[in-house]
Amino acid sequence: MATIYCTATSLDGFIADDDESLSWLFATVGHDQDPQGRYGDDASLDFDQFLPSVGAVVCGANTYAWVHRELTHDGSDFTWPYEQPSWVVTHRDLDLPEGVQTFAGDITDLHAAATEAAAGMDVWIVGGGDLAGQFADAGLLDKVWVHQCPVVLGAGQPLLPRRLRLRRERVERDGQLTAMLFDVVGPEPRREGDVDGAAEVYAQG
Repeated sequence: MATIYCTATSLDGFIADDDESLSWLFATVGHDQDPQGRYGDDASLDFDQFLPSVGAVVCGANTYAWVHRELTHDGSDFTWPYEQPSWVVTHRDLDLPEGVQTFAGDITDLHAAATEAAAGMDVWIVGGGDLAGQFADAGLLDKVWVHQCPVVLGAGQPLLPRRLRLRRERVERDGQLTAMLFDVVGPEPRREGDVDGAAEVYAQG
């Protein structure tokens, strides 16, 4: 069981563009349409394999609003796409479907509730980046799993606005995406002396 932040990101580290759109992601060819297919450590970083291991889902209000907007833009009734117990972290009063509830307290309490509901399976932090950062701040984020798209957006919603040291566990090619799984090591300290030393090395050519 692990608490995992799994999302897609642009090459320059944004999970949505400055219009809160993911059109750039859906325009990226996955392994099922790319001649290069899949290749990597053990071909296991497939979202279709990840979802069955998830026992609870957590997202922020903006992420929930995006899902709602995308699934109802054609006039369809809204149905939450996940069967797992789900939480939306917000102070807003939202009209939520069955199986989804709001949470506005201490993130450690949410983690405890989601872990209990997951019953030994993984807890998926869908997004956004700051919500994943709150779990990291509390030492409760175990892994970061990103599917990096070969696109540069220049601006948007940041992937994970924290200083964190990660340790790469696996890397795979998924069509035109690069799937990467990292363990979270912990906060990355500022090393001003090391930075100054590096500057001298670069200055010397």
